[in-house]
Amino acid sequence: MFYLKKLLRSKFVANSFYQFKNAGNTQVNKVVIKNILQEDSSGKITHFKLFLFLMTGYLSYKASKTFSCVPVVNAATLFGGATPLAGRRKQYNFIADVVETSAPAVVYIEIKDSRKVDFFTGRPKTISNGSGFIIEENGLILTNAHVVTNKPNAKVEVKLIDGSIYNGVVEDIDLVSDLATVRIPAKKLPVMKLGSSSDLKPGEFVVAIGSPLALSNTVTSGVVSSTQRGSAELGLVGKDMHYIQTDAAITFGNSGGPLVNLDGEAIGVNSMKVTAGISFAIPIDYVKEFLKTTKGPRKSIDKPKRIYMGITMLTLTPQIIHELQQRDHQIPRDIERGVLIWKVIYGSPAHNGGLRPGDIVTHIDGKRIQHSNDVYGILAESKSRELNISVNRSGKNINLTVIPEDFS
Repeated sequence: MFYLKKLLRSKFVANSFYQFKNAGNTQVNKVVIKNILQEDSSGKITHFKLFLFLMTGYLSYKASKTFSCVPVVNAATLFGGATPLAGRRKQYNFIADVVETSAPAVVYIEIKDSRKVDFFTGRPKTISNGSGFIIEENGLILTNAHVVTNKPNAKVEVKLIDGSIYNGVVEDIDLVSDLATVRIPAKKLPVMKLGSSSDLKPGEFVVAIGSPLALSNTVTSGVVSSTQRGSAELGLVGKDMHYIQTDAAITFGNSGGPLVNLDGEAIGVNSMKVTAGISFAIPIDYVKEFLKTTKGPRKSIDKPKRIYMGITMLTLTPQIIHELQQRDHQIPRDIERGVLIWKVIYGSPAHNGGLRPGDIVTHIDGKRIQHSNDVYGILAESKSRELNISVNRSGKNINLTVIPEDFS
């Protein structure tokens, strides 16, 4: 007993008590130690309690020595000076920053036919929709011509990001370049900043904002695939211009919306999608030239532009055919030339005549069609007479009859 009491008062036990105390159990430890030093009814110290005390103190002492030589590592610190994961979202979420800057100026556009009434709502039926973006705070909106020029007696409705709806008036239009401006009676609107497309490079990140399938302000992103897609390839008549090709998804309803760079500037107007990964936008530098010529509503449109069929086309060159076939698009292997119909306006002459998106026009009135210019030329001469159109639809040749309308 004498030796045991001496051991309890030794330096080792004292150090053990000190380490145990510093382990964060100060008050409880004192009580435990005092209880251990008490004798039981027989006058002997409980060996089990003594063993627990000695082992606890010893392990605490050894642990303190061990951890004193190990550097403390913060769980949020990464090796190599890497950025903590919690900060990467803010640092690299640049697409969200672009959208936050640009989205307020993007609008949703609906074309309603006053002659057709929706059975359930009693309102004029929507026959087409698209997007646009505000370029002047007093209500001037830029969009595609094919978005707002559907049929006679059509009304343009514009919905802003805050949900407010205005009736729009088409102020200026160029069917050849597929650009138009719409005016709404509103003031102090958020404006989209116009950038430059002259220094655009393949590989740059871009963001397409629009209203596909009537879903306002939907965002897709991608890169610039090409800045040198010639207007002749895409059916732009009489204009020396190059389209911007991008893999950002542009679907029906995105037409007329902005293609935005990482500075939040519009560098193009979304125009058409051919297939997944192949979409086109009108360069903003060409748009600026169009805006310089706009001086209010036009009194008339040249006769060659009055004939309306209701389709958007893409000239199929060997290079484009090759790209489409690489992406598993259903382009027949024996097609070398033609015009691909990528959009058909609901209720248009083309729709009523049976044309569908994806059809490849090969002949009109027996004349071989190799370029969209061929279609424009025939329409200008048709004077609303019926046209016999031959198309290739998923490898099958089909003959259809379409009667264009006079848009005047």
